Amino acid sequence: MAKTNIKEILIGKPFPTSMDVHERLDKVRALAVFASDPISSNAYATEAIMSVLILLGSQALSITMPVGLAVAGLVLLVVFSYIQTILHYPGGGGAYIVAKDNLGRFPSLVAGAALMTDYILTVSVSVSAGVRAITSAFPELFEFRVMIALGAIAVLTWINLRGVRESGTIFAVPTYAFVSGVWLVIAIGLVRYGGWFGAPPIPVVEEIIPATVSVTGFAYAWLILRAFAGGCTALTGIEAISDGVQAFKPPESKNAALTMVAMGLMAMSLFLGITFLSTHIGLVPTETDSILSQMTRRVAGSGPLYYWVQFFTAMILILAANTAYQDFPRISYFLARDNFLPRWMQNRGDRLVFSSGILVLALIASLLIIFFQANEIAMLPLYALGVMLSFSISQSGMFRLMGRIAHLKPGETLQTEVTEIHYERNAKWKRVLNALGATVTFSVFIVLASTKFLDGAWIVLLIIPLLIFMFYSIHAHYERVSRALSTRNLTAEQLSEVADVVIVPIADVHRGTLRALTYARRLSNDVRALCVVTSQEMKERLLRRWARFPSITEGIQLVTIDYDYRDVLPPIVEYIERVNNIEFPEKLTTVVVPEFVPTYAIGGFLHNQTANRLRRELRKYKDIVVIDIPIHIDSKI
Repeated sequence: MAKTNIKEILIGKPFPTSMDVHERLDKVRALAVFASDPISSNAYATEAIMSVLILLGSQALSITMPVGLAVAGLVLLVVFSYIQTILHYPGGGGAYIVAKDNLGRFPSLVAGAALMTDYILTVSVSVSAGVRAITSAFPELFEFRVMIALGAIAVLTWINLRGVRESGTIFAVPTYAFVSGVWLVIAIGLVRYGGWFGAPPIPVVEEIIPATVSVTGFAYAWLILRAFAGGCTALTGIEAISDGVQAFKPPESKNAALTMVAMGLMAMSLFLGITFLSTHIGLVPTETDSILSQMTRRVAGSGPLYYWVQFFTAMILILAANTAYQDFPRISYFLARDNFLPRWMQNRGDRLVFSSGILVLALIASLLIIFFQANEIAMLPLYALGVMLSFSISQSGMFRLMGRIAHLKPGETLQTEVTEIHYERNAKWKRVLNALGATVTFSVFIVLASTKFLDGAWIVLLIIPLLIFMFYSIHAHYERVSRALSTRNLTAEQLSEVADVVIVPIADVHRGTLRALTYARRLSNDVRALCVVTSQEMKERLLRRWARFPSITEGIQLVTIDYDYRDVLPPIVEYIERVNNIEFPEKLTTVVVPEFVPTYAIGGFLHNQTANRLRRELRKYKDIVVIDIPIHIDSKI
């Protein structure tokens, strides 16, 4: 079967570029694609708060609800900020574009590096957490956890390579199934807790757990901050929609903003519902049973609804990685467009998705899973740092933008590097909210970085500067390329002249070399066939065969080099270099290379690689042009 047919079976038939708008997402599919990460965070955000507060004893768990309300308030601030980002930057790009337009290059690269780090960890952590749920139900699969995780990444990669619209359709079912299941559990729990409609009350078990630490004053406040920072895992993925505005159907910014509102309401209703019930029915975090699992069992028993929630919890944890699959390639696109990543990361594949970014994300996430053996607990200290840093940078950028808008008068507009801004009546109040959001999210970043530093957060704090260094290095390379190719002030004298000589390296006289020599004669009257001979017998045979084709070889200089070693490449390169540097200095020298091209790939292993080695060796010379003359041969075995 042809390679193209296999690719079409796996990925699907290529879409023409004109299909781009038709392949975009409606709000229902977009919510499933972009909200899977923040929605899945509800499976463990409440537990993250309680796991810190339990250090102060079971009585301290009553603080969970106030902390949860503070987290919800921050979520509303961030959602509000990103709605403003979507409306002002409809081209997408999120924190990177906002920072680039308002704060400058370095902050934008920090935001880009932070987001890329977060998206890679989102895939690794989410998939590992989902696999943990599977292996908890089937312990005999534990030793295969890495293979299962890699298989899950492979499936996610395959689905995303098939196109945004198709992946949205596939992921919609488990996302909405999880949300509806948990909503139903919360509704039943609230009805039973309130004693409404004659429902039986939920049995409350008061489990007394003594404090493991005794803290007061600043230490106590610090512990509460740690609990708040833990709950802020509910914020992960909120920025996704602002990065991928152009994935929405027109009007893009309006649909993206409405989806952002729906995502915020959906995620926070789940978070606050789980938090309220967990703290009012006496649940205590344990290592063996999650808070969501305990709550579902206590509210609805161990019947079908419990298994529904557990199954789709595992599914949504794995599918949370899909948010990263949507936005890592888009952030990579913006960075590549600005010459901070390889330009091939701008390319879209047959199905109108950024295939290169998808594959790079899958590769790096797979390496992390192998390194950490699919242990999401080991990776959690690295998680959420990047997103909190990008939040604070994004909102700082919006704070600056609102300051510029606040100075406009009604009817005035201002063209920035990226967008056009208009007068807004409430710009000053929006600016205050942006400042508050930036301050709080940066404080959470500091708390996470300091409390989780020794547990592995130092890795992220090291990787982000290394990524920024890589961005600058790549950008410097492209600037050098641009200067080298620039035609500004270019004169004809600055262009190298083409030397009137063509060199054809040959090993023997056969149909392929004769074809190359015939082609070379069309380029110049000074054609030199170059052969390195390693024995007298080889030289005599070469001369006999050369004399058999006078109509072709007449006028061509046969240059033979006697050589007493096996590797014939050094004398060939030395001769070409001498012709280029001494006979024709500052001119382009042409080398015509006859090369076998087998019809089957395996045939390439049956021929020596002298032509490939010669091309690689000559590539470093700026004044040497290499022309390949293919010799197609049937290599079927």
